[in-house]
Amino acid sequence: MECRKNENIHDVYFETIVTVLGVVYAHRKTPDGGDLYLTPHGMNHAKQLEVNNWRTPNWFAEKRERLEGTSTVYRVPTKPVDGKSIDLVVKNCRVGEDVPGDTQTLLSILNAEFNSPWEEFSLTTELREGKYGDPQISIHTQDPLAIYIPSETMQLWQSGRSRDRLKRVTARHPGIEIDILRQYQLIYGWIPGNDLVECLHLTNASDDELQQIAVRLTHKSIDAMAIKGFEVADMKPSHIIIDEADVTTLLSFDVTGSDGVAFLEKLIDDGQYSIVDYELLARTSEYNGEVNGRRRQTYLDVQRDRFKIASLPSFLKSTTIMDVPYIYGHCESTNGCLWVVGRNGQLFDYFLPERWRCTTAWMLSEDSDIFYTLTKDHIHLVWKISRVGERPVPKPHHSRAKEIVGFGFNSPFEEFAIAHDLAKKGVGVVYVRAIYRTGSLNVDATEDYSRYQSHEKLLSPDGEPVLQNSYNYITLRGYFNGPDDWVAKNHCALCRPVNLSKAVHSGLITQSEATAYVDRMLNALYRSGYDGSFLSIDDYLIAVTLENTLLKTDSGDVDVRICNFERIQRR
Repeated sequence: MECRKNENIHDVYFETIVTVLGVVYAHRKTPDGGDLYLTPHGMNHAKQLEVNNWRTPNWFAEKRERLEGTSTVYRVPTKPVDGKSIDLVVKNCRVGEDVPGDTQTLLSILNAEFNSPWEEFSLTTELREGKYGDPQISIHTQDPLAIYIPSETMQLWQSGRSRDRLKRVTARHPGIEIDILRQYQLIYGWIPGNDLVECLHLTNASDDELQQIAVRLTHKSIDAMAIKGFEVADMKPSHIIIDEADVTTLLSFDVTGSDGVAFLEKLIDDGQYSIVDYELLARTSEYNGEVNGRRRQTYLDVQRDRFKIASLPSFLKSTTIMDVPYIYGHCESTNGCLWVVGRNGQLFDYFLPERWRCTTAWMLSEDSDIFYTLTKDHIHLVWKISRVGERPVPKPHHSRAKEIVGFGFNSPFEEFAIAHDLAKKGVGVVYVRAIYRTGSLNVDATEDYSRYQSHEKLLSPDGEPVLQNSYNYITLRGYFNGPDDWVAKNHCALCRPVNLSKAVHSGLITQSEATAYVDRMLNALYRSGYDGSFLSIDDYLIAVTLENTLLKTDSGDVDVRICNFERIQRR
């Protein structure tokens, strides 16, 4: 983003520059306590987009014009600033709401989900840039100007978001149960003109002809979008906007009737129109596969070299906590925070909650909240809700019950420090990737304050304690399908991880072999200065190759990895 070299604009109109899903935003807190994120297009109208120039109650209520459609969307002019006013399209984001049934029936997309505001702006920007497909085809859109998040919250019934839907959409936004009560408003530039339906009514075509023509021309725009790698689940003729100048031409005498239809058809064929409404915009499966393939390979290469120092954008900071290097930054979509292991800022985007909690997750353990997911970038990840602050519940009559309760659970930062240290000492561990702190408050009562007290002096780059009992923490680690350097070279030949308990049950190994593997790892932990006696057999993984053999280390031993660090103690 090229920022204007105007000190006053810098001071007044934005405080920080952030990048979310590839889109650069200028962010600032608004006088009413909300958050305003301006895109590069929005920065060109920064004064007009100040909330007191379009959203004051009297102005917005008096000047707004409700636009047709199933969503809540308005056209509203801004107050004149320096003699200039612009027309805005203000739309409430519907993430978490049910997609209307008629839309689902029309396209048979029963699992359609509305984009989050950040996803919508990212995909719209990508569509506008048009780098994929035929370079002769361009798809025009509204200018994405800003995302505004008001400070006030709503009652659940006011939000229009269903609890059943949100149980599924929780995967899209951590802490959504509280965050759903905040509204997200997307602000676009207004395109002067008329939609395709209105334009067709300006011709002398009959009603039957109008419907047939509208369907035909809409399918032409759908085909053009597909060539550019995109689709919209509810594409309608009313989403196609004809420019005001072309509407004026349509109104002229010599192009009415059949000539008018031919004129409109030529505009569609030539790409002289704009597409609006992007809440169900998505990449086509073919294009999405290409994008994911590129991003995944880049991820594997960067992950392999994650500890090599690389320059960072201003919104990311390098920090070290308990001898583990991290890249630290805020997650604008959820108001959370993220610590990504390593020194390369390219990894940060891969661990934003939009990427890994927007996909189906499978529970890996019934005893704790551990989930596997394939992210939007086709990265295999395992995420786990940290139990720091909880009291362990030992099995009845456990001989070490008092010790187990007294030790509690390691914090995420302790877990990562232990894994990092063990890896340097050659002990087999899964790869720890990132720690995410939710933006919503923790509603569960804290039972064990010992970690929060011992971590008081560990601060993030913004000066806050890294561990706070008012938030939940989620740890993200690699899904062990082979060593990093090996996986980066073998895109398809990935291994399958199995814990020792399941490996015995399925006949991959014998019980005596499992016991030997556990003893070997406990001895390795002891030599490295740790006590792993609280670990269970489920806390160890082995990997099965495509040839159905067990993955082995360079020394020829079966490669056994520790996958749980919350109960490992330093000796």
